[in-house]
Amino acid sequence: MLVVGYGNPARQDDGIGPWIADRIEEAGIDGVVVDADYQLTVEHAADVAGSRAVVFVDAAVEGGEPFGFRRVEPELRESFSTHSVSPGMVVGLAEELFGSEAKGYVLSVRGYSFAMFTEGMTEGARRNAEVAAVFLRGVLETGDFEGSLRGQPER
Repeated sequence: MLVVGYGNPARQDDGIGPWIADRIEEAGIDGVVVDADYQLTVEHAADVAGSRAVVFVDAAVEGGEPFGFRRVEPELRESFSTHSVSPGMVVGLAEELFGSEAKGYVLSVRGYSFAMFTEGMTEGARRNAEVAAVFLRGVLETGDFEGSLRGQPER
């Protein structure tokens, strides 16, 4: 299983993804590989291809609190930027290029302030991130991704 936390810690709450990735890595869950990055790129497709499931963790500018958890469908577009891609595009590329059957999920954690050159999350975002990290740890420890979708709003 793969966890990819992405976002920019120098943009306040945008650092939620890497922060959660660090908490999951510290937990040392067997069979879980963790990556943290500023953004998703096409190169992540190779990492996804070697996994049975991937969870992309990112800050959400809007939406429910404290977080949402949803399945990601593979997507491919004729044209895309190699600079930054969506979770669906990463899963789609892994499928198309490597024959991956990895299931993709997004954990979107509500943030409130995304100020440039301001490190450290807001108090509300930290609370949301802590709850989301506990949730994700439970999902990874049980491997019950689909069961964890129950009760989650569609986003």
